Amino acid sequence: MGRQITKLTTGQDRGRLSPCVCNTLRMVTRVVTQLYDDCLRPSGLRVTQFNILAAIARLGEASLKQLEDALDIDQTTLTRSLSLLEGGDVIERASHPDGRIKAMRLTSKGRRALEVARPLWAQAQRKVLRELGTKGWANAQRHLGRLHHVAVKKRRLGRERRRGQPNGGRAAD
Repeated sequence: MGRQITKLTTGQDRGRLSPCVCNTLRMVTRVVTQLYDDCLRPSGLRVTQFNILAAIARLGEASLKQLEDALDIDQTTLTRSLSLLEGGDVIERASHPDGRIKAMRLTSKGRRALEVARPLWAQAQRKVLRELGTKGWANAQRHLGRLHHVAVKKRRLGRERRRGQPNGGRAAD
């Protein structure tokens, strides 16, 4: 595991990276996620769960829509993750003036889990930043931010075009 992240960050094994942007991003994401999960293991959380709990903590209470927007995650994936967290008693439903809106908040167990996980997350963050360097990460953030912006824009345009076509852009039977 440790060797893989070193190879990816030092460029010793660049030949393994795919020429496909999507595949390369997914490969790197899997390895980096494993590094964070390894560091977070003593807290009982995975990095995906940590990020959801941190977002809820920042917002105090959060609706599904707020979390989808904050984490840029699809509703199906978010709902599945929230169900697991709710089953683990780290989050609970919060009442909302509009009863149709599902809102979540941390339980005391969730606040404790987040408190334990924060320094472990920081350790993982330091490991990655040590390899990339502050300038390297700032550069990567700039490039990834641009890629994110372009991908979101293209996806929206594609959806709008499909809406304008009969059958939502799908082939007729």
